[in-house]
Amino acid sequence: MRVLLVEDDLRLTAALSTHLRRGGYEVRHARTAADGVRMAADADFVLLDLGLPDCDGLKALEQVRRVSTVPLIVVTARAGDVLKGLHRGADDYLVKPVRPDELLARMQAVVRRGARPARGQRVTAGDVVVDVPARRVTVAGRDVPLSRREFDVLAVLASRPGEVCAREEILLALWGDTSMSASRALNVHVRNIRGKTDRSWLVVTLVGTGYRLGDGPP
Repeated sequence: MRVLLVEDDLRLTAALSTHLRRGGYEVRHARTAADGVRMAADADFVLLDLGLPDCDGLKALEQVRRVSTVPLIVVTARAGDVLKGLHRGADDYLVKPVRPDELLARMQAVVRRGARPARGQRVTAGDVVVDVPARRVTVAGRDVPLSRREFDVLAVLASRPGEVCAREEILLALWGDTSMSASRALNVHVRNIRGKTDRSWLVVTLVGTGYRLGDGPP
């Protein structure tokens, strides 16, 4: 797997590259946002720093997401920008200083989620169609691009239409834990799904319980 590391700190780059290569990954490096956006097209996985010298990493993330759904983890010292990264389509995040073993585990988890066999086929909710195997969502016939993680959340709900999915169940299925950081990320992705589809009813919140797929506008 070709991993693109977009990072301007050369010491950190050297350390992470060593661990990634030991893990069996081929590592490519970009020091600037411009190079990172250009090289992302040929990468199988992207690790993106937000503090880049030529451009804010959040803008680079937006540019990558306009053209690619490549698995991407934000690696940053800017803890306050984590939610912004998730809003813009990052699959996960790590706050520096990075523990290499945790980074490898997070990467493997993101890859497993993308490769998980889909349950069900096409699920319709109002004018929304969730095509789980094709990883495609349409609203009134219009394609709505979701990030990998946003689609994963929606796919869990679509695999059990009409049923309530416990919050802890979703967290364990997609994040592998029920930590506060994972819980906050789930909140962000649910808001993103509602916002991007412009269907606030699509994900119904059951306070204190979890979520279910909505069946149409109230």
